[in-house]
Order: sequence, then structure tokens, then C-alpha cells
Amino acid sequence: MGNRVAREDFEWVYTDQPHADRRKEILAKYPEIKSLMGPDPRLKWIVCTMVAVQFLAFYLVKDLPWKWVMFWTYVFGSCINHSMTLAIHEISHNTAFGNNRARWNRWFAIFANLPIGLPYSASFKRYHLDHHRYLGGDGVDVDIPTDFEGWFFCTRLRKLFWIMFQPLFYAIRPLWINPKPITQLELLNVAIQLSFNAVMYWAWGAKPLVYMMMGSMLGMGLHPISGHFIAEHYMFLKGHETYSYYGSLNLLTFNVGYHNEHHDFPSIPGRRLPKVKEIAAEYYRELPCYTSWITVLYDFIMDDELSPYSRVKRRLTGEVKQE
Repeated sequence: MGNRVAREDFEWVYTDQPHADRRKEILAKYPEIKSLMGPDPRLKWIVCTMVAVQFLAFYLVKDLPWKWVMFWTYVFGSCINHSMTLAIHEISHNTAFGNNRARWNRWFAIFANLPIGLPYSASFKRYHLDHHRYLGGDGVDVDIPTDFEGWFFCTRLRKLFWIMFQPLFYAIRPLWINPKPITQLELLNVAIQLSFNAVMYWAWGAKPLVYMMMGSMLGMGLHPISGHFIAEHYMFLKGHETYSYYGSLNLLTFNVGYHNEHHDFPSIPGRRLPKVKEIAAEYYRELPCYTSWITVLYDFIMDDELSPYSRVKRRLTGEVKQE
């Protein structure tokens, strides 16, 4: 457990990300893919149902013994809350109400944020769109770990702890790599979320609050669904910076596993991404992919060649327009 990884720096490249060129090629050959773009009318109803289910769960856990609160927090609450974060990811691409109603999407994301307990939806959109536009961009893409993470989490045991506390690093990293002025919408997100948390504590006590907050932390830490954090962009094979996952957990995660397809066409809702793969099959069938996020987590921890440094980075040139 004490073996140090071999990498001592990121994988620096001097080429553009592959997704823009592949998107142009695919659209030139298969223009019908444009018909898949636009909002998913089912998304808002699925999100509302998930929020309602968590509200019911908050009520049901309030009288449970603490051991059962913690059991259901990990077995059920963590899955729903992680799925809600990926619903917010979908909404950040305006797939709930469309680009013409961008503000509706932002307010809906704040609503979807309520069962998660941690106010982040407004900030997430600002940073996530930069991640798509400047994938691997030094000082811009906050999905890339810091130098400290790459240097310190360099043994199997440390990598295990790093994965367990992923939510903490994702929260702190933007403040270190690419701090941005706080917007009014972000302040409203915080005010609404803290008010909701306070009302729930006043009405039902501490257990629903623990179920909610711990569900988010555990669900985004050492959890099968969290394999997508590693699977999406960590360089398991040299020369490949984005990987898709074609397994059953896509059913709980709005097809976020179709990650090459998503980065090629971020305006296509997750529900329609399998259709992209079907239409343009020759562009995706030869790309490396995964069928198990659990295996990804295990391999990342146990492989001494892999660490937070296993990411492709590029220095950006020209004008950088951030959200």
C-alpha cells in the first residue's frame, strides 16, 4: 500500500482536444444527428419525481434508529443524490427547457439541488461549460487535479483516501485553480439551500439532515457510481483523454457514461446519446471504453502507474472566454 506511483507530472500535450474535430466530421457525414439536439421533455418530470422521492425519504428516516439511518443513507440516499448531481449536469446544458429558456434551466437546477444539501448548482454550470470548451486547459479546467493532489496522493492508500474525499476536492479545487467572482445567482443558490436545510431541521430534526448531507458525501466518494469521475478523463491508455462507459449504471446516471459522445455533442441530452453511438458507430467502436466503474476504481487504486497526475493537460493560446 506504500508503493509510490511512477508519474511526477501531468501528460502535457500541444494539440487541441479531439472532440471539436470529430464533431465536425460526424455532422458532415451524418447531418441527421442535429435532430437529436434540443431539450428532453422527460427530464423535468424525472427530476421532480426524484426530488419527491427524497422528500419522502427525509420524512421516513426521521424516526429510524441511527444505524438504519446510516444504512439507508449509503444504500439508497447516496445513489439518489449522486444521480441528482448528474441531473444537474444535464440541466447545465439547458436540456430541461432548451437554450431559449436558459434562466428556467438555472432555477430548475437550484430546485434539483435541494435534496443534495450542498449548494453548488449555480457554480457548477459556470465551471462545467469551461471544462467542455477548454478540456484539459491549464488554469481553466477545474476537473484537472491540482499539483498538490498529484504529488501527495501517490500511493495506493493515499489514492483510496483521495477517492473517498472526492467531494471535498471538487469543492475546493475551483478556488485554487480558477477563482471567479461570485454571482447573484450563486448567492441565491446558497440562501435557498441553507433555508431549506434549516426548515427541514426545524420540522424533522437532525436525522433527515444527516441522511441528506452524508448521502451526498458518500455517494460522491467511495461508491460504485463515483467510478465515472475517474473513468471519464483519467489516462489509463496513453493518447486517450476521454473514455465512455457502456454499463447498466447509465440507467441511474442519465447516460453520463457515454462520455465521448457527450463531449462530441454536449447539446444532445443523455437519453439520446446511445443513438449518436448507433448512427456514427465507426467513430466510437474502436475507442477504448469501460463496462464496470467498480473495476475502474479498483484499477486506479491498485495500478502504480496511475494517480491524479494521470490527466492530459494543455496550455491554452489565444483568447480564453470563460463563463
